[in-house]
Amino acid sequence: MAELGLLGVCIPDQYGGAGFDYISLGLVCEELEACDTFLRVAMSVHVGLNSLSIYSWGTEEQKQKYLVPQAKGEKIATFGLTEPNAGSDVVGMRSHAKLDGEDWILNGEKMWISLGDVADHFLFFCWTDLEKQKVRDHTGMSCFIVERSMKGFSSGTLHGKLGIRAGNTGYFSLQDVRVPKENMLGQEGEGFKIAMFSLENGRYTVASGATGVIRASRDASVAYANTREVQGQTIANFQLVKQKIANMEADYQMAHLLWLKCGYLKNEGLPSARAASLAKWQATIRSETAASMAIEVHGANGYTNDYPVERYLRNCKAAVIYEGTRDIHTLMQADWALGMKKEKAARVILPPYKAAASA
Repeated sequence: MAELGLLGVCIPDQYGGAGFDYISLGLVCEELEACDTFLRVAMSVHVGLNSLSIYSWGTEEQKQKYLVPQAKGEKIATFGLTEPNAGSDVVGMRSHAKLDGEDWILNGEKMWISLGDVADHFLFFCWTDLEKQKVRDHTGMSCFIVERSMKGFSSGTLHGKLGIRAGNTGYFSLQDVRVPKENMLGQEGEGFKIAMFSLENGRYTVASGATGVIRASRDASVAYANTREVQGQTIANFQLVKQKIANMEADYQMAHLLWLKCGYLKNEGLPSARAASLAKWQATIRSETAASMAIEVHGANGYTNDYPVERYLRNCKAAVIYEGTRDIHTLMQADWALGMKKEKAARVILPPYKAAASA
């Protein structure tokens, strides 16, 4: 992936990236997950959650030190927000940092981290104002760039997963890790805003990836239906098989258009949180349905690993949960529709896409 330039696909060439637009990021994620979910997961955490955050919020020094090697694929990056007791309830996290001279001393544990046991760079979210933590005021949270090589860092791998078995899912712990002041991303107290910014970009990659699962489920079902014979004819002639395939086709087209709209908004520098939420919600729940229907089209064969559809179902379930559960996105979309939620202006936005000047 690094050799192909995928790990910096939408990062400008001045920072070591390929210089393509955000729709290109979506195309890459859709194609990768049509092959296997873990390939897209690597893109989500490395590009969507980490690199785009440093590109948008980082200082020039941070970009040169961290973004450039990440865009080139020389270093792998991930994102540490979820904790054993804090998932959707972000302000419920317990990780904290204390200023000591020119350094911050970080402590905390992160759980369910994709690439957690193999990545080189991490975004670490924690409380820097313990008084605000007591009243659950998210303006007391900050974000730091952490390196695996820092003293006090440790990590491990989680085992026994239902799906995404090809890739690493882990945890990491920071015990009195000393991080220089210049490794704070954004300003003190902006951690929550950066986390929400990062998740929006991550949701975009998840949406496009889940669309790839729908397409793969459809394609596998079409291929099987056109070759499997029952009662002297292929099952493609059976109306209820056709219904399942027709639903997959409709779901694919809808999900594809939803993430394309989100990518367009990102290219133009327009607010895209609502679009990313809708695309992620609908693409992931429809991918779960498509994968389940694909197994039914395959019958008993679909229940074995002789065919890929059982893997599609095992893998796609995680995306319904992470980066905002289906329930969270259902409520968010209702609140937006009811006028109870607005896309507020932010100090930092994802830079609009600018094509490189031709020679």
